Amino acid sequence: MAPLGDGAAAAAAEPNLVVSFGEMLIDFVPDVAGVSLAESGGFVKAPGGAPANVACAISKLGGSSAFVGKFGDDEFGHMLVDILKKNGVNAEGCLYDQHARTALAFVTLKSNGEREFMFYRNPSADMLLTEAELNLDLIRRAKIFHYGSISLITEPCRSAHIAAMRAAKSAGILCSYDPNVRLPLWPSEEAARAGILSIWKEADFIKVSDDEVAFLTQGDANDEKNVLSLWFDGLKLLIVTDGEKGCRYFTKDFKGSVPGFSVDTVDTTGAGDAFVGSLLVNVAKDDSLFHNEEKLREALKFSNACGAICTTKKGAIPALPTVAIAQELISKSAN
Repeated sequence: MAPLGDGAAAAAAEPNLVVSFGEMLIDFVPDVAGVSLAESGGFVKAPGGAPANVACAISKLGGSSAFVGKFGDDEFGHMLVDILKKNGVNAEGCLYDQHARTALAFVTLKSNGEREFMFYRNPSADMLLTEAELNLDLIRRAKIFHYGSISLITEPCRSAHIAAMRAAKSAGILCSYDPNVRLPLWPSEEAARAGILSIWKEADFIKVSDDEVAFLTQGDANDEKNVLSLWFDGLKLLIVTDGEKGCRYFTKDFKGSVPGFSVDTVDTTGAGDAFVGSLLVNVAKDDSLFHNEEKLREALKFSNACGAICTTKKGAIPALPTVAIAQELISKSAN
């Protein structure tokens, strides 16, 4: 690989870079919705992993994105890194592990497009990323550092995650957190709740689904009091996604909701990632939307459209929209 030159030159070339950290894996999705894994006759292989989906979403919308994570030195690992590159994602932060496999997940699609997961990662390469292997130069070139919570479950990846996050924070980079609760991967519900909340107050921006609010607060997600129990001083924006109903937003100065878009849902995989990616593209361009409600509402309308479009096709990355497709849905719905 050609030398990258100094960090300042690279940062100047990528002023709105979003670096995503965490896992990328292969989802095996049944070719027929509404059947159990045991009943399924065949599976479609699809790239997955929330932080990687976000990186691809950003790039597909014309933003600048990079991914930091570890893959098995196997056919699936090389295929995934190729997919990142083909989707315009900077893969300088990608590493291969000679001794561990790339993670796999079998995903059951219920007839309404909702999912259940069964994971194969014991341990998978993404879990074995160490602090010493981090590409901190790449992370420090970012405007936004984005991560989930799956990378917090086991060592050494947990320490790598925390070191990367601290490096980003000390460089004045905006930290974006979408916990993406996947209970089958945690030892217990209590461990999941504690692990996810352990880094809660490091973030500048947090996106959670209504189900995740219910899980984290052990209360009703529609009750604003429960949502606001997740707020803390220093947070710039808290978003709760409510599926097809749209989303709610909270800043220290204002709060409200933005309605969603009605589409024919096939598979909800990646909808939240399309939402987050599209919002991060806009925040990277103009972070004044944390303080400007009108700008924020416009950005959230666009994010709702991106999330909705992503549910109309199977798989996450293949279903990610372009700007033109999202704007078409917005203008069609306005008529």
